[in-house]
Amino acid sequence: MNKSIAIITARGGSKRIPRKNIKNFLGKPIITYSISAALDAGCFDEVMVSTDDQEIAEVSERCGAKVPFLRSEINSDDFATTADVLMEVLADYKNRSIEFVHACCIYPTAPFITAEKLKNGYCVMLRENADSVFQVVRYSTPIQRALKIDGGFLSMIQPENLKIRSQDLMPAYHDSGQFYWFNVARFLASSRILMEHTVPIEVSDLEVQDIDCEEDWKVAEMKYRLLEALSSAR
Repeated sequence: MNKSIAIITARGGSKRIPRKNIKNFLGKPIITYSISAALDAGCFDEVMVSTDDQEIAEVSERCGAKVPFLRSEINSDDFATTADVLMEVLADYKNRSIEFVHACCIYPTAPFITAEKLKNGYCVMLRENADSVFQVVRYSTPIQRALKIDGGFLSMIQPENLKIRSQDLMPAYHDSGQFYWFNVARFLASSRILMEHTVPIEVSDLEVQDIDCEEDWKVAEMKYRLLEALSSAR
């Protein structure tokens, strides 16, 4: 049984940013950042891309990833979940008599992923005997003080928190949307990536950017350049 696989999920049907997964990000297809980080991490027996798109497959293979099969039609629409795609990939490998102990789901539009972050996630996975490992980002303001607009007027969603000091409210976090390490057997048993013993790794907001529109794309490029400048200044 092989130790670990990187599964980069890259379907071809992006609506808001056409051809998003292979669109140039600071001069090269954005998916290449994820592929390069996985290859450089040195902790994967297999780095593969799950896609339904022949052009994405060709770009991925040129970058050094494997595309041993194309994704099924049922898992290529807007309603397929990440878990659905991962289960299909693992089942297809099992049909080829290839199984893995650990896997890492990596998103194709996450240029802030580095080999070091992937290796650190793997080390945490092993050390903690975790079901899965997530990168998370702390919300900059207490979500317990979130507001809503109802009938044109503003009010608190949880008014009971109005007089509680910010520092006394429980910190909240969101998924960085970059990668997830997980134990394959436990994932297949639960069909969930967020499991009972999921261990968090906190990262800064500067290292994370959802890319859902052209404005997000520009912000991500700005953050990337800033991180490069900060790294060079050290």
